[in-house]
Amino acid sequence: MGETRSGQRDAYRLILEAIDIGIYRPGDRLVESELADRFGVSRTPIREALQRLETQSILSRDGRSLIVSALDHNALAELYVVRTELEGLAARLAARHATAEEVRVLSDMAREDRALLGDPAALARANRRFHKQLHLASHNRFLMQQLDLVHRFMALLATTSLAIEGRGADALDEHDRIVAAIATGDGDAAAQAVRGHISKAFETRLKYDAARSAAE
Repeated sequence: MGETRSGQRDAYRLILEAIDIGIYRPGDRLVESELADRFGVSRTPIREALQRLETQSILSRDGRSLIVSALDHNALAELYVVRTELEGLAARLAARHATAEEVRVLSDMAREDRALLGDPAALARANRRFHKQLHLASHNRFLMQQLDLVHRFMALLATTSLAIEGRGADALDEHDRIVAAIATGDGDAAAQAVRGHISKAFETRLKYDAARSAAE
């Protein structure tokens, strides 16, 4: 029984990671046998993981097939509203509770990530690491659980706003402002900096989606 639960958790994590890094994108069909072969996991935990992901709306039904879900405009707007508030709270708590070591790690990330400008995929991975470290610095396990759920749905976005011209450099400048506010213990400024950061990312994505729709 314990091995089955462990296998299910592993299969769930492996499928989520594959979606997160873009191996599977919105609209892609997930086949139980192919996933079992790819990950070297038996079909039973794969099946249970797929059922869990469907329950969480990460996957959806297309006839008899399971596909990676896509976010429409309304779902995207709802997701960003929740993300803005939760990340703002994380930044406020980080300003209060982050250790000196955690602040230095955030600062190092913000500085070192500039070497990734020009590589949107690598910058997107670094961005996720930065935000994860910010969540950890909040020292609130319940908030982190909610943020993990939000970021699972962020993986359903087929493109990263960091790929858009100029957005990468702007995003890193915004990271610098977030870290500076946390370092001084200014919770209000930290929350405001994060909210502005996420608002700008949402605005950039909306403009990108509108331009793409007009070109189709």
